[in-house]
Amino acid sequence: MNVYGVTGWKNAGKTGLMERLVAEIAERGLRVSTVKHAHHAVDVDQPGTDSYRHRQAGAAEVLLASANRFAVMHELRGASEPGLQALLARLAPVDLVLVEGFKREAHPKIEAFRQTAGHALIAPDDATIRAVASDVPLELDRPVFDLDDTEAIADFILRDLGM
Repeated sequence: MNVYGVTGWKNAGKTGLMERLVAEIAERGLRVSTVKHAHHAVDVDQPGTDSYRHRQAGAAEVLLASANRFAVMHELRGASEPGLQALLARLAPVDLVLVEGFKREAHPKIEAFRQTAGHALIAPDDATIRAVASDVPLELDRPVFDLDDTEAIADFILRDLGM
């Protein structure tokens, strides 16, 4: 499975870039899935729902299914957070998985950078970052794209993966 990441610090434009890349690459006829890392306690379920009650009762996994979609909620219950490779293994095969976050994993990435966010670039110290998408011009040893040039960024990712 082809995997490419979008990384960067908070408020750098990662989620917007991910959203635009998914749309752009899917419009090209490729099947795309995403993995998003959350640094906080995230819960897609709500108190009072049947599935929430199942989890609270002690279920290890709850699969919620409807005519439109299904979701699997897996409770770690004190176990270690799974790494990216373990999470990717749970996905159905697709042409490309775009990963938001997971900065310390070894997959190829593009860094989203907004100068106004006030953070230093990650790229100079991270060889897994193949390019930077920035809102300001930068002098780097790798390609720099305008943060809003989704088509060029998608072209670069697909070319970098040999797709």
